[in-house]
Amino acid sequence: MTGSLRGLKVLDFSTLLPGPMATLFLAEAGAEVIKIERPETGEDMRYYPPTWGDSSVNFSLLNRGKKSVTVDLKNQSEREKLIPLIEQADIFVEQFRPGVMARLGLDYESIVKINPKIIYCSISGFGQDGPKQHLAGHDINYVGDAGLLSLGLGSSDNPVVPPALIADIGGGSYPAVINILLALRERDLSGKGCYIDVAMTDGVLPFLWWALGKTSASGASPENGNDRLTGGSPRYQLYTTRDQRFVAAGPLEDKFWAAFVEAIGLSEKYRNDSVDPQETIRQVALIIKNQSATYWEPILKKANCCCSIVKNVSEALKDEQFRDRGVFDNTLVSGSGDELPAVPIPIVPGLKSQDGSQKSAPLLGEHNNELLK
Repeated sequence: MTGSLRGLKVLDFSTLLPGPMATLFLAEAGAEVIKIERPETGEDMRYYPPTWGDSSVNFSLLNRGKKSVTVDLKNQSEREKLIPLIEQADIFVEQFRPGVMARLGLDYESIVKINPKIIYCSISGFGQDGPKQHLAGHDINYVGDAGLLSLGLGSSDNPVVPPALIADIGGGSYPAVINILLALRERDLSGKGCYIDVAMTDGVLPFLWWALGKTSASGASPENGNDRLTGGSPRYQLYTTRDQRFVAAGPLEDKFWAAFVEAIGLSEKYRNDSVDPQETIRQVALIIKNQSATYWEPILKKANCCCSIVKNVSEALKDEQFRDRGVFDNTLVSGSGDELPAVPIPIVPGLKSQDGSQKSAPLLGEHNNELLK
């Protein structure tokens, strides 16, 4: 096996998105990732629509290249089957509510007695302590609690649901991977493992760096959709074309703004956007609305002013930039041999596993005989 994490063994007790995405990073870097699943049914994500082959496409994408064993964690004799794996493991990832693993005898205090060098990572919504630790929640709740959602809610008549699971991935998966890698480095130095408490809500806060600064400095929170990067400026805005496509306009710097307004032919009267930003937005919107996306695309590309046409996902999959960089070269393979692009993981080629670009997700309990002896 190749990859910068080759030789490392990961026990993955997590389900759904944050933990499985984090361990997918580790697997793509060469670690052996073993999913611990419920007997008979496995984890819930296996049944999420849409289906692809015999499983969910969502499950398959997140668990490409991993192994699966089934263990009834509520049964002590079943749990004991895991002891040899725990003894060999480098990393342990779980995503249960605080207190669940302790009731099962699989908390850090119990595991570290078996393997003192283990790096144990817990991922939860609010962390392992604090008044909200036991509250149920999902991504929309975490970004709401962190204040991020308030910056771009849309209108009361048309509230906007975020298109990305920022807390799950940005607040959960990425901090888990970063801290696991830091813990591996610390273990190299000290010979000791450690416990990592990842709270997804805490992990959202770096996305608000500018809003936190503004609020702390001025004492007032940024208003919904009214700040420089959230819809209050004509220089960072979405403009609708005649054929109901969108121009993503980001000409923040003066040189890009000058190139943009010149390219679209905005009247000199409205080019100084500090006078009346909302009127400038309205005038630019009227101009963009007069022509189609195919009309604007070459004009904006020639102007090279941080403006582009918003692509749908099908168009993004075919984008020549991604093709040239090989972003979608790795594939996910189903049991019947069908293929689709794997989730692109931002690990540079020299650090990523080269152990086959075509991999599949594991069948439920596929590796029981190999790993549970």
